[in-house]
Amino acid sequence: MIYSRSAEYAIRAFVYLADVPEGKYAMVKNIAEECDIPTHFLAKILQQLARKGFLRSSKGPTGGFTLRRPPDEINLLEIVDAIDGLEEYQRCLGGMAECNDDAPCGMHDSWKELRARILDYLEDTSIADVAEAQRKKREALARKEKRAKKLAKVEES
Repeated sequence: MIYSRSAEYAIRAFVYLADVPEGKYAMVKNIAEECDIPTHFLAKILQQLARKGFLRSSKGPTGGFTLRRPPDEINLLEIVDAIDGLEEYQRCLGGMAECNDDAPCGMHDSWKELRARILDYLEDTSIADVAEAQRKKREALARKEKRAKKLAKVEES
């Protein structure tokens, strides 16, 4: 994976939160259940992101978390940076202490290109983009399941 499990969980939670109506909050247990994330782990991640200003949190029976900004204004790079930092993308894959354009290791040029593509993708992809792609995937799966049920019914006849 190109980022940690914590960043993956944060992205999944943000995609879930993208569908929460404005002014409403989602409870950690509901997000965790829907996104298949351990509740205690997700709670720590979301608290960290709330402290960093990505989320609003509210306590009480109708409390939980909600996005501070619209999902189309939050890109994946911001989330990965907030959780993991971007240092891993800067280090030498060959383990050299000094690796740059002036003193490259054997993998420098290929990693530099790949790193740029990864960072561009993360920066250019918003939570809204991921949420929309998931909605389309769920709809396609539902249509496929519906067709399979119709076919099974025809075969029974």
